[in-house]
Amino acid sequence: MKFYKFFILFLFAGGLITSCSNNDDIEDFPEEKPDNSLTAEEELELEIKDFEYKAMDIWYYYNDDMDIYNDNYFGNQSELNEWLMTWDDPEELYYDGLLLNYPDTDRFSWIVDDYEELENQFSGTTTSTGIDYGLTYACDGCNNIILYARYVLPNTPAEDAGIERGMVFTEINGQELNINNYSSLLAESSWTLTLGEISDSGVDSTSETIDVSKTTVNENPVFITKTLDVDGKTVGYIMYNSFIFDYSSELNAAFGELKAANIDELVLDLRYNGGGRIDTAIDLASMITGQFNNEPFVKFQYNSYIQNVYESQGSDLTYRMDSTVNSPSGEEGTNSLNLSKVYVIATGSSASASELVINSLKPFIDVVHVGTTTVGKVQGSNTFYDSDAPNFDKDNSLNPDHKYALQPLVLSLVNKNNEAHPEGLSPDVEQREFISTYGILGDPNEPLLATTLELIRTGSRNMIPFEKTGKVPTNVISESKAEQFNYQRMYIDVNLPDQNN
Repeated sequence: MKFYKFFILFLFAGGLITSCSNNDDIEDFPEEKPDNSLTAEEELELEIKDFEYKAMDIWYYYNDDMDIYNDNYFGNQSELNEWLMTWDDPEELYYDGLLLNYPDTDRFSWIVDDYEELENQFSGTTTSTGIDYGLTYACDGCNNIILYARYVLPNTPAEDAGIERGMVFTEINGQELNINNYSSLLAESSWTLTLGEISDSGVDSTSETIDVSKTTVNENPVFITKTLDVDGKTVGYIMYNSFIFDYSSELNAAFGELKAANIDELVLDLRYNGGGRIDTAIDLASMITGQFNNEPFVKFQYNSYIQNVYESQGSDLTYRMDSTVNSPSGEEGTNSLNLSKVYVIATGSSASASELVINSLKPFIDVVHVGTTTVGKVQGSNTFYDSDAPNFDKDNSLNPDHKYALQPLVLSLVNKNNEAHPEGLSPDVEQREFISTYGILGDPNEPLLATTLELIRTGSRNMIPFEKTGKVPTNVISESKAEQFNYQRMYIDVNLPDQNN
């Protein structure tokens, strides 16, 4: 049993302090230490660090593999406090002390100093120019990087500036992009982008520039919904770019359109979808099918402590497909297509909840994957706030003195057959994207969609991939959503087990 479960709130005092936090969210408190006690700043820093450790000690998926989470590693609270204050700040403690081999083993857990910004991103609200972009090398063997537009969100500065999919840019604010400076240049609030031109040798700069600034953007992840006539078959096409709960109704409405069109086949485009909320992924699977109501879709696996708590309560760690969609306005009936096959476009930018849909649908229906190998993200996370243990949720006991929150990995997911693919999901038919032949998203001639439609026409997976290679492959170094907290993350919002029973 974790020793601090028997503790109530306590006052922080005494102890040797090696450093103070310089985080901007912590107010400047007096430096003096009367009677050798902690300053107010140090007390707050210790509160934050104590919350970090105790939440991770209970919930962190990998805590069975780390000695610091053993029950007797710290004999009492004073020993824990001394260890916590050896770390310079809450971020250093989290990434260097509390995670398993960050970033090699665990690169998907994170900490934020403003949970309101995190919550905004979970709801689809970000600060952006409106360009969904990728970054890749400008040529073979060079260090220069280009920014290329994958799509542009409507009603944003990027759209107003005339930026379109397939445009490439070599400079930001007069500086050539390279592996060392791209992060700092992308962080600037306004950009003067130098347009590039694809040539036989790579990408060359031009003298043309485009000015664009960042603003608050609300992205509806249901980007395209349409139907196509393919040799007499009605094919539904939906491009879905993130599993955002706040747009569950919009996703369900899109499937309502496809259902009303009585489609014969469905192409689900997840090529740029880095994941998101797990229950939204389950809703999407139920929209594609519908004939498997109450069937097990995904199983959750926790660390040994949480797993034992669940099992002692007889809890079911299986989450099932159902006939209702959870949305901000409440439950609504699922617009299910009752399909026995789905074609999914997925790439190296498809992760977590996107992979969950593909992997967990495979035991039920034929899933045909076109594109490239996916990321291989099979763990899920949960948000923890500085409030009462054991659930650390955003309740009435929330600490009002700071806005730190944790988003650690807490579980691993497998399908009904106990299968997972941490190495990524390999395509049935491989087709890479090349910037010079990008095409228009949703157009039947766009290479990835064209390959998929040819599969529908022929009914054979042994076909030769659509041969439209082109120049400058999209070997992604980074992408726009990498600047967000929830990049390639999969998270839950479900009732956690009551450990007091």
